[in-house]
Amino acid sequence: MAQYMFRKFISMLITLWLIITITFLLMHSVPGSPFERDGKEANANVIQNMMSFYHLDDPLYIQYFQYLKSLILFDLGPSISHYPDSVNSMIERGFPVSFQLGIAAIGISILIGIGLGTIAALHKNGMIDYIAMVLAVTLVAVPSFVLAPLLIKYVAVEWKLLPVATWGTWKHMVLPALALAAGPIATIARLTRANLIEVLTQDYIDTARSKGLPPFVIVTKHALRNAILPVITLLGVLLANVLTGSFVIEKIFAIPGMGKYFVDGINNRDYSVIMGTTVFYSALLIFMMFIVDILYGLVDPRIKLHRKGT
Repeated sequence: MAQYMFRKFISMLITLWLIITITFLLMHSVPGSPFERDGKEANANVIQNMMSFYHLDDPLYIQYFQYLKSLILFDLGPSISHYPDSVNSMIERGFPVSFQLGIAAIGISILIGIGLGTIAALHKNGMIDYIAMVLAVTLVAVPSFVLAPLLIKYVAVEWKLLPVATWGTWKHMVLPALALAAGPIATIARLTRANLIEVLTQDYIDTARSKGLPPFVIVTKHALRNAILPVITLLGVLLANVLTGSFVIEKIFAIPGMGKYFVDGINNRDYSVIMGTTVFYSALLIFMMFIVDILYGLVDPRIKLHRKGT
């Protein structure tokens, strides 16, 4: 177990380093200047002073190693477009909001997705099954940035059931969370249905039925536990989709989360903000994938974390 975790940790560090390196090179290869405002640049002397202040006039390899050194010290640097604000303080303000939204979306996805998939599997090839799968396919086909304006138009503006945008109470969280959860709901529902149908044909399920166990106990205690194993494996990917997808949703709903800073950083060519948010989310998602690997072994007792070759 310890050796497995150590190997995974080293793999995580290598993956994060590759992401940092590729993002750093791509960011500096994109045309444009962080000192350009409304399509116009400041005069040459101002630009030179700003380049020197932010060390952007140093050779690229020196900037790269200086940035790696700062990352080791957990210093993501100052924001160019929001000076003297630092990237660390932006993350401290924005991440709790994005985290709440992401957790709400994942929670909705799991509850509705597993429930919908279970109902469909228990009514295989019936009307309920067809309706559930048509709904799932529809949710997959409609992107979150298309669903979000529709929710605003009908639920918030016309029906006046929930607030239109911004952030404050739990009511402000419902519409953006639903918009983010739509795709994952469909994916989880289809995966749960397919696996539950297969699990219900296994011999141990027949044994449970022969013992006279109630259908509810058979499904929830015996069948569903094995059927959702692939869903647990998929949670890391779903979390990545939800968190990255929240950038657009946060912009649509005017939510003061990480997405706002990331989008503004791209528009302003704010190197520190782009790198800081990318590194932060990459580290978070890599860590979540590691947690998913551990949970997979804990949920399924048949999986053991042995050394390679044993």
